[in-house]
Amino acid sequence: MEQNTNVWKANLTNGLIIGLASIVYSLVMYFLDLTLNKTQGYIFLIILIVVLFYLLKSYRDNFLHGQITYGQSLGAGMVIFLYYSIIAAVFAYILYKFIDPGLVDKQLAMSEEMMVKRGAPQTAIDAGMAVQRKIMKPEIMAPFSILSTMFFGLIISLIVSIFVRKEGNPLVDNTAN
Repeated sequence: MEQNTNVWKANLTNGLIIGLASIVYSLVMYFLDLTLNKTQGYIFLIILIVVLFYLLKSYRDNFLHGQITYGQSLGAGMVIFLYYSIIAAVFAYILYKFIDPGLVDKQLAMSEEMMVKRGAPQTAIDAGMAVQRKIMKPEIMAPFSILSTMFFGLIISLIVSIFVRKEGNPLVDNTAN
């Protein structure tokens, strides 16, 4: 079966879908003042896994004639996550730079509170907060969010691809004459 499908073009829409879904979810959490809630992060992770499964399944069925190898699925998942990470990074930059610049201060306060709860010495808290203040800027956070999203995208794609993979029988499906 000849497959002349461009994975970048075929998954652009999928990346946009997951990117826009993340923006909508983030805005809902922002307006409900749940941005810093850990539970909502876990809920979004589950949503992300389910949506990625259906997007990869759609890619398999609509572009690859119902068959996809593990490697193809993993590659498509990474392409989807690349598009998604760029969209999410642009949104995060806009959120932290223009919409709510005070959100960084809330995150810093939460980090300091967590260090105090863990019983860290004051010198360690001061040193940690000094480092965090330097890196918690939208210009720095956006590129690092692309890297971290791609890392988690790799892990999620590795897992989801196990369930999306569907290879045919090479003896039956051989179209070479």
